[in-house]
Amino acid sequence: MTYFKALCYFIGVVQLVLGALYLFAPQFFVAWQGLSEIGQDINYPLAMLAGRFLVYGVGMFVIASDPVRYRIWADGMIAIQMIDLAAGLFYTGTGVVSIEHSGIAMFNATLFIIGLSLLRRGVARRVTA
Repeated sequence: MTYFKALCYFIGVVQLVLGALYLFAPQFFVAWQGLSEIGQDINYPLAMLAGRFLVYGVGMFVIASDPVRYRIWADGMIAIQMIDLAAGLFYTGTGVVSIEHSGIAMFNATLFIIGLSLLRRGVARRVTA
């Protein structure tokens, strides 16, 4: 298995876990992260967010099955992670959340961006070769 495929599978699992937690246990998951208590009405947009995590989680397995064919979707995950990182930097930088709350997510986003970007270059070389 290539590193690219392994990374896609890993990211897929992470997305599926996040999706399941936000869909089935949003109050618990938010509290476990140490964030402010949320109202029950926030469960609705979190459930919609969960749908995106779950679908892209499965999508990462599809990407791993044929990285050349689905590389545009890998680029989509890179874009998602860039948005996640930017949001983390903004909300941490403005003091809305502490580094204790955002650090792991920003670290993961950075690793996913770097890993997918570097490994994607190898996939792109195979297309042009």
